[in-house]
Amino acid sequence: MKELKLCNICPHRCRANRLDGKMGRCKCDDKVKIALASIHHYEEPCISGKNGSGTVFFSNCNLNCIYCQNYEISQQGKGKIISIEHLAEIFVTQQKKNVNNINLVTPTMYVPQIIEAIKIAKTNGLNIPIIYNSNGYENVETIKMLKGYIDIYLPDLKYYSNKISKKYSNIDNYFEIAINAIKEMQKQVGNPVFDNNGIIKKGVIIRHLILPNHLLNTKNILKYIKENFNEDTYISLMAQYFPTYKAKDDKLLNRKITKKEYKEIESYLYSLDIKNGYIQDLGEHEEEYVPKFDFSE
Repeated sequence: MKELKLCNICPHRCRANRLDGKMGRCKCDDKVKIALASIHHYEEPCISGKNGSGTVFFSNCNLNCIYCQNYEISQQGKGKIISIEHLAEIFVTQQKKNVNNINLVTPTMYVPQIIEAIKIAKTNGLNIPIIYNSNGYENVETIKMLKGYIDIYLPDLKYYSNKISKKYSNIDNYFEIAINAIKEMQKQVGNPVFDNNGIIKKGVIIRHLILPNHLLNTKNILKYIKENFNEDTYISLMAQYFPTYKAKDDKLLNRKITKKEYKEIESYLYSLDIKNGYIQDLGEHEEEYVPKFDFSE
């Protein structure tokens, strides 16, 4: 756990001595904190399938997104502290429930502890794919630490404009950081590989959430992926945005995306002829995608 002594796990490189009980910008010390371990059925079809994804939602976050749908745990820090051994037990218990994978949600701050938990779990029979479900704001060095432990990377690519990332997530270097991290993820595990049932076993899927009034941001992200990644790259375009947390008070983010906005992005996506991925249907009850964080396992 030497990485936590002067913490450089994430791009903030705040150098907090988390081993000494100090908290970094992410509000984490050396203890693992989770909010929920559950079977999740609302991920991409190749992740959830029929059996569901064995998710572990970690508390706290290294971003400060004003529209975070999981703000209770990411920004307010709700959750319970568990040991590394307990985390390993959760992984094995999830596998016994016949889930398709172990899905680590917002894991960045806990990478050293997660690696140790994976080692323990594998000695106790863990053998299903492990997903690193990330906001994309990652150090390349941290992603390199995960080589051999992570099978599937599910990173966000939230912003093309660093002006927008500063306004909504309080960071001014998101795009370049996220792109470099995603390139390292692809270098490690490549593009998606699926089993005979269409369930992903290995690879990277790049996620992007469409924000209302920010269609140019989405178009620029899609255009960049088309022009800079190979044609086998998978993207997942999400339409589940709804105003919550501080976004309710933002004049540009205080509504869902409209059918017109959705159609415009859908048309643009098809015009780029991106070969692989998913586009989420525009629903009426996007709130249903947010789990109830009751600290259960």
